[in-house]
Amino acid sequence: MSRAFFVGSLIALLLVLGGCPSPNQGVEIKGTVVLYTSADDHLAKLLADAFTQETGIRVQILGDTEATKTTGLVARILAERDEPQGDVWWSSEPMGTILLAKSGVLKPVGMRGTVDDDWPSELVGEDFAWVGFAQRARVTVYSTTRVEHPPSTLRALIEPQWKGRVGMARPQFGTTRGHMALLHARWGGEQFGLWLEGLKENKVRMYDGNASVVRAIAMGEIDIGLTDTDDVFAGQINGWDVDLIYESVDPADETHAMYSAGPTTIPNTVAIIHEGPNPIQAMRFARFLVSAQSERIIAQSVSRNFPVNTTLADEFSSLRPTERGVGTISYKDAHGSVDAAMDRCERTLQGP
Repeated sequence: MSRAFFVGSLIALLLVLGGCPSPNQGVEIKGTVVLYTSADDHLAKLLADAFTQETGIRVQILGDTEATKTTGLVARILAERDEPQGDVWWSSEPMGTILLAKSGVLKPVGMRGTVDDDWPSELVGEDFAWVGFAQRARVTVYSTTRVEHPPSTLRALIEPQWKGRVGMARPQFGTTRGHMALLHARWGGEQFGLWLEGLKENKVRMYDGNASVVRAIAMGEIDIGLTDTDDVFAGQINGWDVDLIYESVDPADETHAMYSAGPTTIPNTVAIIHEGPNPIQAMRFARFLVSAQSERIIAQSVSRNFPVNTTLADEFSSLRPTERGVGTISYKDAHGSVDAAMDRCERTLQGP
């Protein structure tokens, strides 16, 4: 038997078995997996190091900047579609991932078999092209020294008392982009546009990323802002006088034009890049990312994302928002509102 034939047969066997042999299967896989990720640098390195220690497979990380979170890497993956350079896509939000799946650059059924049947359906992409895991929430961050009663609804941000005191990340990038699309899908274009007009009237300030919003509050530039839970936790570790409040639920739900449906949750997402250079290593790393082991590491990190794995539900129940609505968001439906939401944001928030 030739060496080439043996190697080819081994690869075919591993792919049939799911591409991810367990340690006790006796098959040793080494090499490198190339990771494209918009996750925070410290989190990406934490998981990469844990994976390498367990498997011996080295992870080559290519990240993104705070100002262009997700968007820059999505453009790169699309540009490389004819000759992929990456193996795994780990995004800190779902909208860019859904775009990549629709564009055909993620491996069809690539994530099949990586999660249990009880995984929430809204966190599984069409044809198992991607899977969501390790969630955080969009929140209002506020100064604990200058704000006594922080607003618990988004429509409250356009009230006159907050004029000149509100900030948010530029909506074209990262989790703010997805949040705006979700609001457009929930409220409709007209009400979403009126909310943006209210923010503009209140002289909302724009920042290069969610972490910058929290920092601006700590520095006294603004008093409240929209951000993610992990950025508030990081600010508190820095000793900043900031805290968060989750979006509340309107008792009458949709009777309000800009109704609040409870906290907006943002999952991380993982997918295998179609025809990437290291398919076996890619599958093994993708499985690792959505495992209970990985979600525990993330939950215990400074990011404190709450797990999806049911085996961890009780252990990390304190990290989950308490309001109803968590886990019921249709990211796939909201993705259809991305373009319209971005058009509204650009015309209103960046207009004259």
